[in-house]
Amino acid sequence: MGYQATFKRYEIKYLLTPGQKAEILQAMAPYMKLDRYGRTVIRNIYYDTNSFRLIRRSLEKPAYKEKLRIRSYQRAAGEDPVFVELKKKYQSVVYKRRLTLPEAQAMYAFRYNLPLPVSSQIAREIEYFRAYYGGLHPTVFLSYEREAFYSLDGSEFRVTFDENILYRPYDFSLGSKVYGTPLLAQGQTLMEVKTAGGLPLWMSHELNRLRVFQTSFSKYGAAYRQMMAGALMKDRRSS
Repeated sequence: MGYQATFKRYEIKYLLTPGQKAEILQAMAPYMKLDRYGRTVIRNIYYDTNSFRLIRRSLEKPAYKEKLRIRSYQRAAGEDPVFVELKKKYQSVVYKRRLTLPEAQAMYAFRYNLPLPVSSQIAREIEYFRAYYGGLHPTVFLSYEREAFYSLDGSEFRVTFDENILYRPYDFSLGSKVYGTPLLAQGQTLMEVKTAGGLPLWMSHELNRLRVFQTSFSKYGAAYRQMMAGALMKDRRSS
């Protein structure tokens, strides 16, 4: 364990209807293939301050923003691998720093505010982030079903489709069942295009033909907005 990975790319998001998704999948068929994991359920625990400083800053759309989360691609506990991820975005470019640890070790370090049990450059960056913001704790559990496609030409171009995006502000366990409040309308899909450069010409043509336009959609941001709206409504009812 303690594996590291670094990603640098653009991530472009689109909200699709079922019909638009079907047509894009058809257009992708000659160029892309579903990865070996098929349809997976991704679980995330987002960390923030008591005042939600990180996500409030992110929603202001600054030139630079950052998030910290622990992610798993299956129900995880004990020695199962999870990913501690520091995600940064600067002028539309996404930088992801990822460290792989056993679930028990990662959760123990975060639960008791202890250093991560590994020495590496990425671990030091994560520790600096935790110390800088101080008092970080789990604020949102977020899950979704994902299908990920890779390019047959060997490039870094990838497309993911996320559905059944659910959140909850409690039960922060990567080994838990999937449940929570939905963030998308019935039948909607969030498509993310991940690329080191521009879009392939065939994808640009298909998006233009279907009149599918880029959108700004943060899963954690949407969850935070729903949470704040619910808290405001509750305050009004009690006043």
